[in-house]
Amino acid sequence: MKKWTVTNVPVNGGNDVVREFGDFFGGILVRRGINTIEAAQSFFGCKNLSDPLLMRDVDKAVEIICSALDEDKMITVYGDYDCDGVTAAAIMYSYLEAQGANVNYYIPERSEGYGMNIPALEKIISKGTQLVITVDNGISALEEARFLKEKGVELVVTDHHQPGLELPDCGACIDPNRADDRSPFKDLCGAGVALKLIIALEEDEEFVLDTYAHLAAVGTIGDVMPLKGENRYIVQRGLENIKNEQNAGLTALIHSASRSADNITSTDIAFTVCPRINAAGRMDSPEKALRLLLCDDDAETAKRIAEELSDLNGKRKSEEDKIIREINEQISRDPLIAKQRVIVLSSEGWHCGVIGIVCSNILEKYDRPIVIISTEGDEARGSMRSIEGFSAHKMLSECSACLTKFGGHPGAGGFSLPADKIDEFTKQIYEYSREHYPKMPTVSLNADMEVPVSTLTVDNVKKLSLLEPCGVRNPIPLFLLRNCSIKSKRSLKDGKYTSFEIEQDNHSLRVITFKIPFAKFFPKVGDKIDLIAVAEINEYNDSESVQLRLVDYRPAGFREDRFLAAERVYEEISRGEGCDERLAPRVIPQSRKELMAIYDIVRKANGACTPMELAMSEGAPNYCMLRITLDAFFEAGMIEYTNDAPKTVPVTEKHDLFQSGLLAELRKQLTVKS
Repeated sequence: MKKWTVTNVPVNGGNDVVREFGDFFGGILVRRGINTIEAAQSFFGCKNLSDPLLMRDVDKAVEIICSALDEDKMITVYGDYDCDGVTAAAIMYSYLEAQGANVNYYIPERSEGYGMNIPALEKIISKGTQLVITVDNGISALEEARFLKEKGVELVVTDHHQPGLELPDCGACIDPNRADDRSPFKDLCGAGVALKLIIALEEDEEFVLDTYAHLAAVGTIGDVMPLKGENRYIVQRGLENIKNEQNAGLTALIHSASRSADNITSTDIAFTVCPRINAAGRMDSPEKALRLLLCDDDAETAKRIAEELSDLNGKRKSEEDKIIREINEQISRDPLIAKQRVIVLSSEGWHCGVIGIVCSNILEKYDRPIVIISTEGDEARGSMRSIEGFSAHKMLSECSACLTKFGGHPGAGGFSLPADKIDEFTKQIYEYSREHYPKMPTVSLNADMEVPVSTLTVDNVKKLSLLEPCGVRNPIPLFLLRNCSIKSKRSLKDGKYTSFEIEQDNHSLRVITFKIPFAKFFPKVGDKIDLIAVAEINEYNDSESVQLRLVDYRPAGFREDRFLAAERVYEEISRGEGCDERLAPRVIPQSRKELMAIYDIVRKANGACTPMELAMSEGAPNYCMLRITLDAFFEAGMIEYTNDAPKTVPVTEKHDLFQSGLLAELRKQLTVKS
């Protein structure tokens, strides 16, 4: 369960931003740190990029590339297999080709790993390449840079990843995160760095943005970069280009996702376009995505490749679903896996191209760091996704004795290791997390503002569009509404989705959720709930109204502090770490009456509710006692689980749970934590 938080910044009518933009929209800006008119002008008024020549080595790169163009040297653009790497390669290759360069490109397959590799460089050199320009990679390619220098091949690195202590030995090394770089904006993606290098080459920012901003925008969104400052401006310009359908490949990809270029948003790009580009590198070859973006005006070819990418994206989803089903089965067989501070899962043959996405999905469910490992023969490869306050890169560094290769940043990481070292690696992870994080960080869901229903008017909600494009560090606003009555509810799409109406002080709003089937939305008409939601404008029959898109909900007044504390104690007990003995009477059932009350709650739910949902039902005990009792019932064969939901099963013999089994052991062994 996520901890709900609301941005707590005092907002008063005397603030210049509130006076300028009003209590509602101005209040959101102030809560996001935009609390002066100057800050608002900076946020809304970025109308150009900073001088690319402020980036270290851009001048050297311009000289090297112009010389190569003059001398007709063969140039290879070396990209990467993700969305940022593909769009960056498309930008650089398209520009050089338009200049009449003798240019080709190389995009490594995912099986080759990230960045340059010497076998690929040998292949490139054998075809006559005299200059390699990297995009979205190269900053850590020390060995590869030395290899190119020995072969007499020039190298220009353009990257945005964090550099190490040593930089590659090359003609020019452009990375805004270099310690000696003096450019003002550091959050560019690989495509953004490539775009700025081309502005330096062309000496015409407007022309370059009109020609390539759409590709840089997709790369920026796909690489989950902060949509502030120069990134915000790049994405704004890119969306304008897309609406003008300047790129046949990108337009075809948008249409294949059942979207329209006329009203495309950054959110549409993030959830429909970027996954399709990434699907090429995950399920087939990233070169296919690059060829699509290079189609220019060839609409027929663009349509064909876009449909192929959509098919690959469908296969990617199917592969994810298969792995998630197998993960659920693993956890059903061994529930202790999901009670660890870091969840580690592994299996033979899981598709390496999708385990990173699966990590994100499992993290969303369990709100803790996730490690997923796929084995193939004697080798294993893994991905990790983490939560704020728990660095994936630091954990991999501390537990690297078993690893043959690893890398990443605080939020995510990747690694490889011998398959026979997985158990040892898992043990090291458990030991590391227990030693360094006796209490794990709690995942939060932050709302911008707590509001009454009456505040979310059409006029107010329309103003939220001024925040677009939304993304990282400029998210779509979330609103907390408390003590709302369920006025009505109905199913959508044959029960696949849920729509309901809330009422508060004689004001009502429609709420919709695409994540909760109607059968799983438990509040009844008349119940009161608290909810966090996105506010949107719904247009129907030439009429506009406000509609909420549900993010999370709870019974009104739900005590999340008690729930989270009980959850932590339950997991500590499950891992054999014990708990404060003074808590024992409150977390372990003491009578048959308590057991029967919990059994009745499970029986009435009839397999429709997860333990978390049962804990929110009327008459439920604290979450720790509920889970311990469910574990005792499961051990005795009195319940079974389907899709995480417990259901009673026919019992053929009586069980005294206090005389043997889990409850008996806990009552004997529970002691003060060491």
